[in-house]
Amino acid sequence: MKYGRDRNVQETSPQKRKLKTKPLLVLIGILFACNVLWFIGWLIPDKSKQPDEEVATVAGEAITREQWMTAMEKEVGREVLLDLVNNKVMETAAKKYGIEVTDKEIELELALITSVDGRSHSGLDIEQTRQKIRANLILEKVLSNDVVIDDDAVKAFYEKNESLYNILTAYRTSVIIVPTEEEAEQALDELSKGLSFDALAKELSTDLASASLGGDIGYVNAETETIDSAIYKAASKQKEGKIGDVVELKDGSYAIILVNEVVEGRAFSFDEVKEHIKRELAIEQLPQSVNPEAFWKEFDAKWFYGK
Repeated sequence: MKYGRDRNVQETSPQKRKLKTKPLLVLIGILFACNVLWFIGWLIPDKSKQPDEEVATVAGEAITREQWMTAMEKEVGREVLLDLVNNKVMETAAKKYGIEVTDKEIELELALITSVDGRSHSGLDIEQTRQKIRANLILEKVLSNDVVIDDDAVKAFYEKNESLYNILTAYRTSVIIVPTEEEAEQALDELSKGLSFDALAKELSTDLASASLGGDIGYVNAETETIDSAIYKAASKQKEGKIGDVVELKDGSYAIILVNEVVEGRAFSFDEVKEHIKRELAIEQLPQSVNPEAFWKEFDAKWFYGK
């Protein structure tokens, strides 16, 4: 009887395995068919994004997607790619030379920028601004690594320029400026319905310099002299990320203001800025200014535009 039971098991086991395998084979077949269909679909061009697709017409004459993309590349492509390559070069340099950049260092540099030249980073979003600061810090650390600066010189510089490190609160601000209050109210209504501030600034703002940047005028503080004081007063009362009410400017035009970021003011002690000062003094001793492109050959950097 025992032998009989074993024989039955041996006879039925292959059948059971076959029954279990069949659904798996079906599933594999379905997946294979799906992959084939996906691959065919991938090979077929997307007509909605063809180079000859019309994106605009003038007097019945088409402007194609290819013309549009080519124009954008010529306008900003080189600069954008240059920043990407330089950032990558500096990150590679940081790894090679064991250089570290902390968030605290970036925040210090950002605070100093807002007090000296608030518009220097207009046109860049907040993350791009910090990335650019990081790349510049790496460059400065590489260049100043072998330059010796006396501690007394650092201390003397701080004592002479201590006011530079008393930073005012600054507001990363965007504006839409229009001729009349009625136009400003209409723009504010469109924004309340979800329209992009960036897009509306480019469309409506009469301040051409900021309009091309989506309204971005950089960082403003109580001592910024290049903007109407009404803009600062309004920005200083707004919350970060919020759009304020219509503001009348001195020249009779009207502005809508968006505060993108608030950098709180503070006084930095000598210990907090001594490395920054030492680095700045070291850079001043270099015979000529150096930019990230000087490191391209070292790290075998190449790009679409050639040399």
